[in-house]
Formats: sequence, structure tokens, C-alpha cells
Amino acid sequence: MIEKQTTFFSEGSRLQATLYYPDDLSEGTLRPALIVNSGYQGFNEFYPKMFARLMTQQGYICLGFDYRGMADSEGPKGTVLIEEQVEDIRNAVTFLQTQQDVDDRQIGLIGWGMGAANVILAAEKGRNVAAVAALNGFYKGERWLKSIHSYHEWTKILQDVQEDRTRRVLEGESRMADTFEHYPLDPATDDYVQKELSQVYGFGHPTRLQFTESILDMNVEKVVADIAPTPLFIGHGTRNSLHPIDEALALYEAASSPKTLYSVDGRHNDFMYVDHPEFVLLCDRLDEFFGQAFAASSSPVRSVSA
Repeated sequence: MIEKQTTFFSEGSRLQATLYYPDDLSEGTLRPALIVNSGYQGFNEFYPKMFARLMTQQGYICLGFDYRGMADSEGPKGTVLIEEQVEDIRNAVTFLQTQQDVDDRQIGLIGWGMGAANVILAAEKGRNVAAVAALNGFYKGERWLKSIHSYHEWTKILQDVQEDRTRRVLEGESRMADTFEHYPLDPATDDYVQKELSQVYGFGHPTRLQFTESILDMNVEKVVADIAPTPLFIGHGTRNSLHPIDEALALYEAASSPKTLYSVDGRHNDFMYVDHPEFVLLCDRLDEFFGQAFAASSSPVRSVSA
């Protein structure tokens, strides 16, 4: 895999990014491309790069980037808003369309965790991608957040959100909180995070409470049918207790065809290692999905002079 560091702007903020190229890339040939989007507190250096390692072997150019405010990307630190991350993805698509080795008719999106909702929202707004893969996500924020908290915790969250809205109106900014104050990790995910993610540069920065309100307002099920006829791949761990598989099943029910539901024998990220059999199998299924979607949307790889 060949890596090229680059940047692009998203609504005035310069975002740090990496273009990942297949080793056999030859001049004058356009390749299909994928933008791999990480989830909450995720960064290009981890999941996007992990997917790129295998997907570039299948011939794809991949783009990974840090959302605004993350790592060294510009933007207010600690501000995590779904609507802004969706804009970042849309601007990443526009950037990728300008790259000379990319077939701009064959661009797909992969979203992991919270990024799964982001890529569907970006595709619904942008209409300039050929296929979308949503992996281990949640898709109706209020339902998901309520499902992982007790009644007492839930009522406290609603109180916190209202108090923070008042604070933003009267004082001008949202309160900074612990990274996982309203986004608690289940034991299996927490174990993985401590072992694999906690050492990633920029991980664990406190997050403003406005993030919780952004989650509460998010409802992908209301718009997912509107991305049709863009093909949708929904992948989910069957034992995922951070984002229960019911989220994927509800999204699949709400989506229009063409749609694919794929079950991973795993939890949220216990299989997220580049050589883990389930991760390798997932990438194989993604290759099949994007290959079929791109073939249907345009001709296969072609010469620049064609």
C-alpha cells in the first residue's frame, strides 16, 4: 500500500487526510475509490487505515481523514457534531472526485460505528456516491441512547442536555465533559479501546455536551429509503452490545432496495484486527458489494484516454 499525506478544506477548516493507493497503481488508469470514515473518537490512523490495507489489495484507492477538531485537523477541539461530520464526508467526496487516478463515477463510502449513520446521511444529501456501507452503527439516536441507560441515567441525560442548551444560549459555549460521559462503553469494547485505541494520537479528548443533543436529533431511518437506488450494505456484529444488532435490523427494514444485510460473528470491535478472519471476510464481502455496485453504475476500470 502506498500512502500519500494530503489535506482538504471542509467549511473553512483544513482537514488532515491520507490517500492510500494499491501497490500496482499504473499511470493512466482510473481506479474505483472508497472513503473510509471512522466513528466517535475515531481517527484516520486507525480504522480507515486498517480497511485501506485490505481494500487497496483489491485494487481500490482509499481516502481516510480526521474529522474537524480531531487530531491535527482544524476546528474546535471537543466539538463533535454529527451534522458537521456529515459535511466533512461530503467535502471528502468532492476532494476525491478531483484526484486524477480516481474514477469519479465509482466512489463508495464506508462508515464504522457512529460513522455508519454519517455515510448514509452524506449519501442522502450529496447523491454523488455509487454505493454505501454502514458497519456496526446506530441509526436512531434517541432510541439507541435510551437503550443503553437506566431510567435514572436517561432522565439525567435529558436534564443535562437542556441545561447545556441554556448554557450555550446564555454563556456562548457548551460544557466540556468526559469523553464517554453519555456514551458508555460495554466491557468488551472498553477492553479493546484500552488495548488498541487509547494510545492513538488525539484519542480521549473531552467532548462538549452538545454532542449528546446531536445524537438525540439523529434519525437515519427517516431518510435511508431516499438514498435508493444507491446500493446499501449494512454489516453488524451479532453480539454487539454497544450498538445492538436491533439497530441494523431496523435500518434494513426502513431501507429500500438494493440493500444487503451482513452478519459478523463478533461484538463491536473484538474482530477489528487486520489479520482477524472475520475482518478479512468482511472486507471480502465489501469488495464483492462495491464491485457489483460499481459495475452497475458505470463501466469497469478504464483508461484515462478512453
